[in-house]
Amino acid sequence: MLIDTHVHLNADQFEEDVDEVIERARESGVQEMVVVGFDTKTINIAMKLVEKYDFLYAAVGWHPVDAVDCDDEKLAWIEELAAHPKVVAIGETGLDYHWDKSPRDVQKEVFRKQIALAKKVGLPVIIHDREAHEDIVEVLREEKAEEIGGIMHCFQGDIEMAEACLDMNFYISFGGPVTFKNAKLPKEVAKTIPRDRLLVETDAPFLAPHPYRGKRNEPAYVKLVAEQLAELRGESYEETAALTTENARRLFKI
Repeated sequence: MLIDTHVHLNADQFEEDVDEVIERARESGVQEMVVVGFDTKTINIAMKLVEKYDFLYAAVGWHPVDAVDCDDEKLAWIEELAAHPKVVAIGETGLDYHWDKSPRDVQKEVFRKQIALAKKVGLPVIIHDREAHEDIVEVLREEKAEEIGGIMHCFQGDIEMAEACLDMNFYISFGGPVTFKNAKLPKEVAKTIPRDRLLVETDAPFLAPHPYRGKRNEPAYVKLVAEQLAELRGESYEETAALTTENARRLFKI
């Protein structure tokens, strides 16, 4: 059995067939999923989904790309939702230097506020990092994020960054990119992560693993990620599935 720790079943790409997607995931051995909301629309859909399915959980936060749209009222709403028994994390939040919608100083401010919020409500924080490795680590250190910990989602950093994040009480999660044939760095990093800090995810509908690269991702494909990690780490698939599931349950308290 597996837990997909990061999936966007609330994305437009699943609007027509989300129930069938969920059923395929369950049939493939995905026991539970964490649906990540990152703006008003996706948070509302995530909350509806977790009310409908007892094996779905939610994370609520504000994406760095849209940081310019996040105000104190929205953060107060996220804090209110954090009290819901099926909300298990704050995020995804972080920094994204690939797109140019939100200025970097605004991203950092919203990121810092969500770390503080996570500490206030006692939930782990899910970190989005795109082309911002050094600043991510700097903000996490300055905000003492180790007090709450969380997940480095779809980790793309190097071994040194992974060690810095591990030292700050974070888990390292791998998605589809670790299966890509040219993904030398993620494969090397995956071999080094301690057994008790390893997680799997899909980030569906994005970043589909090989051999579905370029197509719509689904939570059922998290099995391909776990199989790749098992091969890289010299473990059986069953062993990797069991330890990543145990790690997710510990982190999310589910």
